[in-house]
Amino acid sequence: MKFYARRIAFYVVTLWATISLNFLLPRLLPGDPADILLAKMQRAGGELNETTVRNIKALLGGDSSSMWEQYVAYWGRMLQGDLGVSVTKYPTPVTELIAAALPWTVILVGLATVISFVLGVGIGAWVGWRRGTWVDHLVPFTTVLQSIPYFWLALVLVAIFSVALGIFPIFGGYDVWEFPDGPEWSWDFIGSAIYHGFLPALTIVLSSVGGWLLGMRNMMVSTVSEDYIVTAEAKGLKPMRILRTYATRNAAIPSIAGFSISLGFVVAGSIVMEQVFTYPGIGKLMIQSVQNSDYALMQGVFLVITVAVLAANFIMDIVYGFIDPRARHNV
Repeated sequence: MKFYARRIAFYVVTLWATISLNFLLPRLLPGDPADILLAKMQRAGGELNETTVRNIKALLGGDSSSMWEQYVAYWGRMLQGDLGVSVTKYPTPVTELIAAALPWTVILVGLATVISFVLGVGIGAWVGWRRGTWVDHLVPFTTVLQSIPYFWLALVLVAIFSVALGIFPIFGGYDVWEFPDGPEWSWDFIGSAIYHGFLPALTIVLSSVGGWLLGMRNMMVSTVSEDYIVTAEAKGLKPMRILRTYATRNAAIPSIAGFSISLGFVVAGSIVMEQVFTYPGIGKLMIQSVQNSDYALMQGVFLVITVAVLAANFIMDIVYGFIDPRARHNV
């Protein structure tokens, strides 16, 4: 109980600190979202009356209230599920924008992360088991792919498969001409979303599978020299049983821990990748918020990412403390 109490207290303090920084950092950036929106409205419709100006400044945090008052008000609104109104797409609430973008990122990046993990761990286990053979050549090949900047890899894939060959679309999450009313629950729309998301997912898989493969391969090389593997071989067990039951299960533990943490970062998406493919996810939404000095949208996106990462780390700590008593005694 002492271990769990310490971990819970640590993550509560961390969450408070990150939310406080989330409130403070955008306000240290140059520019005022209220002034930006007022300038846009003036260019579109002429002069604005004082009531409109005062209401917009109060709504977007551009009023004369102190920083402490804004901080307390921010916590009050956040606890009620109100993350403010976006300047980028005024007057749409931030929660609606995040709710619309989050499924695209979670499905695309989440599936790509799972696929790259399964491929990397599976191939890495086989390469480590067959060390010293021709399969060792897979390690430098995948390592080279991992060392390539993934945004450059995305541009290469677009140039080859979209521009030169015309096989896949260049941008978007679905065919906007076929579905002008937006996303819908139909097999045609799902097929269009998979078709548009294939290249972005391929970019993530190619750029990340090498890390899982190399880590699993090194763990397998270390594991097959353990005494229990030698004992299993001496008993005459079949090699495939030793590979699956003894070697792979034990060697995969560090990779599973890393995978759990990686799932927390799925919500953050791949900012540059989404920008290259104009994919309607959280990463693209974050770029728009920074470009337009949209404090409320920036804070909302950062808050969702922070909570997801902390939740993934917290769950992993709890699970490790449950399955490994040494973790409880070392904290």
